[in-house]
Amino acid sequence: MLQLHMRANPKEVLVGWYATSGELNTFSALIQNHYSSQGEGTYPFPAVHLTVESKPGKDVEVRAYISSAVGVTPERAADSAAFVPVPYSINYSEADRSGVESLELAKDAESRTTGILTDIESLEKNLEDTLGMLDRVSKYVEGVIEEEEEPNTALGQFLLNTLALAPKVDPQDIEKDFNNHIQDVLTVSYLANLVRTQMDLSNRLATAQLTMGAGDGGNQQGGDKRQGNRDNNRDNNRDNNRDNRDNRGPRPNRVESVSAV
Repeated sequence: MLQLHMRANPKEVLVGWYATSGELNTFSALIQNHYSSQGEGTYPFPAVHLTVESKPGKDVEVRAYISSAVGVTPERAADSAAFVPVPYSINYSEADRSGVESLELAKDAESRTTGILTDIESLEKNLEDTLGMLDRVSKYVEGVIEEEEEPNTALGQFLLNTLALAPKVDPQDIEKDFNNHIQDVLTVSYLANLVRTQMDLSNRLATAQLTMGAGDGGNQQGGDKRQGNRDNNRDNNRDNNRDNRDNRGPRPNRVESVSAV
């Protein structure tokens, strides 16, 4: 399976394996040693073991480990390993984030289904999430200033670095760019609806032409057939008249009687 995957994705590199359980046992050590071995494994680098544990009603717990050999007998070396936790960070693309958010919307629905958000709805949701994060950060900063919250140096440094990355733009320019973006989104949506309507209209016109063409062809064929029947009847009548004249035989010559005086 790994060889087939690497053949389809030659640029990818094997870094480890994952399990949907947070339990570590002898089977975990056996698999870890297999992926850390030479040949198809990650040797000389240690394989990364990722555990993703999801239980109903609880948050998803993710942990990452690497392993080191332990001093055991050669018979137990294959299924023995010491797992060492390592720090990690979860990165995802915008497409993955949109997919996860769409799945999250269905958890509270009775049918467990949800629709795909439009561009305007997605933009509105992103703005609401941004306002919510800003409100949460603002409350935390106010709580630290009023000594209601315990200050955190790492969090304060992170907020300072984040604010430093924000461009210094005039609010009027931001509003102008935002309005331009909205106009671009509306223009794209209008053009998409226009193309969809044009394609639908073209399909209906093509269907109507095919239907009308089939009807005219049938009428023309029927007219040609009736004309052919009339011509055949006229030829048959002409042949019958000729046959009747032939059956009557030669016409007798007129004999005039002359009386002698």
